[in-house]
Amino acid sequence: MQKTDKKTTQEQAFIEKVITINRVTKVTKGGKNLAFSALVVVGDGESQVGFALGKANEVADAIRKGIKRAKKKMIVAKKRGTTIPHEIHGEFGAVEILFKPAAQGTGVIAAAPIRSICECAGIKDILTKIVKKSKNPTNVVKATFTALESMKG
Repeated sequence: MQKTDKKTTQEQAFIEKVITINRVTKVTKGGKNLAFSALVVVGDGESQVGFALGKANEVADAIRKGIKRAKKKMIVAKKRGTTIPHEIHGEFGAVEILFKPAAQGTGVIAAAPIRSICECAGIKDILTKIVKKSKNPTNVVKATFTALESMKG
């Protein structure tokens, strides 16, 4: 009984943010099949953060699947105080992102998907710039995570 209590309190500590919800359609011989995909970011607000894409026939199920998968694929974002230790680049597909450490009190200056990831990871001061033109939220999130994984302590 104590194990379940600890698990529920630990799960409540996670910050869960939905980045995008897409309605997708599969055209078949019988007609169109509607489904939803949800891009979700989960973090503990200190240093752990993860993301996943959940797909289901209902929006709530897609979000739930995304949260469950994101909790399994969490990484540790290295920090120095409230910011990152050094300047980093992240690339995925046609997206290239630049992250710079910022002075305390600057805040998170970033696009919406990057802002959500920083809030979930507990990064409070950072300067970011999407260098290349593509602003596809899925690729932006993946590029952000490649940058966070490449950080040196």
